[in-house]
Amino acid sequence: MKTTTNNSRRQFIGALALGATASTISVLTNPLYADVPIPDTEKLYSAEDWFKKIKGKHRIVYDGSMPHHGFPIIWNWAFYFTNNGTGTPDEDMTAMTVLRHKAIAFAFNDALWKKYNLGKMFNVNTADGTPYTRNPYYIPQEGDFPLPMIEGLKRMQERGALFCVCDLAMKVFSNAAAIEMGLDSKAVYQEWIAAILPDIQLVPSGVWALGRAQEHGCGYIFAGE
Repeated sequence: MKTTTNNSRRQFIGALALGATASTISVLTNPLYADVPIPDTEKLYSAEDWFKKIKGKHRIVYDGSMPHHGFPIIWNWAFYFTNNGTGTPDEDMTAMTVLRHKAIAFAFNDALWKKYNLGKMFNVNTADGTPYTRNPYYIPQEGDFPLPMIEGLKRMQERGALFCVCDLAMKVFSNAAAIEMGLDSKAVYQEWIAAILPDIQLVPSGVWALGRAQEHGCGYIFAGE
């Protein structure tokens, strides 16, 4: 019976992590998934106000669902770079990147990357194919981006760009990591929450955030390669 329960939980986590339909989320009410952490709704309420930081005439939201070799960050930088080139200052635009699904790794500090081997988990590798043990796109080092002029997540935040991370995906993947390592799911989830980089906003889900951004005047672009 225990084996069946564990297998069912893993099947559900795998399905949701791979992008199952919204109706699948109702399974969270099943006792089989009692270990999946419940979101702190009071903490997430602040996300509504966070969207008021969107400013300027030119507004875009990037849908960062996969690592895509750092393109959820690269396209954010490209928006600023090319708008500057056509006469728009940073103060008159906002690029937001929603880090959801497997791109949530870019929201975490180096310590979490190393402890949970996030490079391997999310298939984020160096040029020679070795999984990263640090977040390569927060403060990039030489060779992390394809061009040295590309600025990392931290620098883009300083320029006014906005980044948020999906709580739903964090629950799913942290729970999967906990099961794999034989750890307490709720403790691992809280550790992942604590490892979110400064000024990255936690949102209930990535798709929720994409909707809110568009309600605040942002055009939508998929952040693929």
